[in-house]
Amino acid sequence: MFNKLLNKILLWRSRNISNNTFLIASSIIVGLISSFAALLLKVSVHFLQSIPEYFKEQGTNNLWLFIFPIIGVLSAIVVVKFVFKDKLEKGLGKILYAISHKTSRIETSNTYSHLITSGITVGLGGSAGLEAPIAITGSAIGSNIAVLLNLGHKERALLLACGAASGIAAVFNSPIAGVIFSLEVLLVDFSIPSFIPLLISTATATIVSKTLYSGQLFYLISNQWYFHAIPYYILLGIICGLLSAYMKKTTLFIEGYFHEKKHLFYKRLFGLILLGALIFLIPPLFGDGYTSIEAILKGEYSEIFDNSILKHLSGNTWVLLLCTCGIIFFKVIASSLTIGIGGNGGIFAPSLYTGAFTGFGLSYFINLTGLGNLNVSNFIVVGMAGILSGVVHAPLTAIFLIAEITGGYVLFVPLMIVSAMAYFITRIFEPHSVYTKKLAEMGFLPSNDKDENVLTSLKLEDLIEKNYVVLRPEDSLSNLISAFTESTKSVFPVIGNNSELIGVVFLDKVKNLLFKKELYEKIKIGTLTEKITTIDINEKMNSVMVKFEQTNLWTIPVIENKKYIGFISRSNILTYYRRTLKKSNSLF
Repeated sequence: MFNKLLNKILLWRSRNISNNTFLIASSIIVGLISSFAALLLKVSVHFLQSIPEYFKEQGTNNLWLFIFPIIGVLSAIVVVKFVFKDKLEKGLGKILYAISHKTSRIETSNTYSHLITSGITVGLGGSAGLEAPIAITGSAIGSNIAVLLNLGHKERALLLACGAASGIAAVFNSPIAGVIFSLEVLLVDFSIPSFIPLLISTATATIVSKTLYSGQLFYLISNQWYFHAIPYYILLGIICGLLSAYMKKTTLFIEGYFHEKKHLFYKRLFGLILLGALIFLIPPLFGDGYTSIEAILKGEYSEIFDNSILKHLSGNTWVLLLCTCGIIFFKVIASSLTIGIGGNGGIFAPSLYTGAFTGFGLSYFINLTGLGNLNVSNFIVVGMAGILSGVVHAPLTAIFLIAEITGGYVLFVPLMIVSAMAYFITRIFEPHSVYTKKLAEMGFLPSNDKDENVLTSLKLEDLIEKNYVVLRPEDSLSNLISAFTESTKSVFPVIGNNSELIGVVFLDKVKNLLFKKELYEKIKIGTLTEKITTIDINEKMNSVMVKFEQTNLWTIPVIENKKYIGFISRSNILTYYRRTLKKSNSLF
């Protein structure tokens, strides 16, 4: 019933509403739903946070710092295991893969699974952020709405990006950062018209967010920066770059350790105890950490020691600096453990957190030693952009996000210096972002080269031609004559008893035998068969094109476990390539 009604609506739409108008209307719908999803996540997390807050207010011992993060991660593991059947895909790398290799299709379960699992994880104290889960949720909302509305691949990719941008915009009340994030991280191959739906979608999400959940995340008490501080901003950029490299490598190492299934139960048990112990010993690691950032921005540094065993030393400035260094170092480990063990969360908030304490630590040290007189709050804000730029490899997103969420537009020059320096430094040690490292290792990394992206979007199985006449080595030349009369091809695969490919017969190389009837029954196909380069069904299109270039062949056989499947030809690749390129250029 629903499908019939939907088909009638879509038919009416195709006759009365242009594609461009319909796409813009769709982007508004995506913005609305994504913003509601983000707000739902915010509200649920704040509700869950009230549980450990209750124990904190009771003035009891600090065991709640140890227990609740473990409960949150364990609950997420149970939900993933029994509700989602271990099918939850974490990380924005999965979204990038969906755009480039799954025609921007994301499973429907992703529209709610990340809301539930990340809400539980972070709400109960897991040391991670909500931004990546909401970006994935928004992406899934955009993708599934596009599928429902029967839109094409390019439109699906755009609405997917609209969903991610809207989620970021709603979480931070930052529409510009949401748009730039989608263009810088997700849509590496974009056109200027893509801005229109993205702008409308994020504007819609921001309006909803500000209406229902107003307020600025951080307040920056600053109205200027000083030229004499530039050397220190450069130094901050270098430090942020080094810390970003440390953060990426640590995150990937710990997640990889828990990804291996061997002794997983004992690994998780050890990880949970270690996570609980870290948060118990260093309370600022509890949750996403935004309250700690807000405290140091206000100059309330003593709050770092709240619920800490070092609270009696809160007046010692050198102990404060030592604790700051510990927070920077262990926040990365706590966040990686939270996600690696099985909790759900993102690296966005930990990046902002680590950057804030890096900027605070450097400026506080400079002021304490008398080497300079720096505005601490400015360095806190700029440090946030530096680490985010280095970890995510998105300097523009970092600059505009921090400017929007802090109101620190006056700091654009320091933001640019630190973000650029951090991005440059971290790429020396690790050329890929925390999102794209695994994709790069698997050869699935999207490129800024439009031609290459179109090529990698082609599916090998769609290009295989199976209308070739098959021969066997024991067949005679007369069988080749019969095959020649039946087929329009000039190449004939030769297979064995188990369908394994033995080789091929090229018609143009044996044409001198075709008119010698006395040889028809004497010559066997096996004697005419030539070995040839083959393509495995699981090979990537880049590898396929390399083989065509190296062999100068026009057709190459495709195999699976050595068994013959069909042929792939240059002409077929070119046909599909042109068709895909035409579709990709048809938007607006």
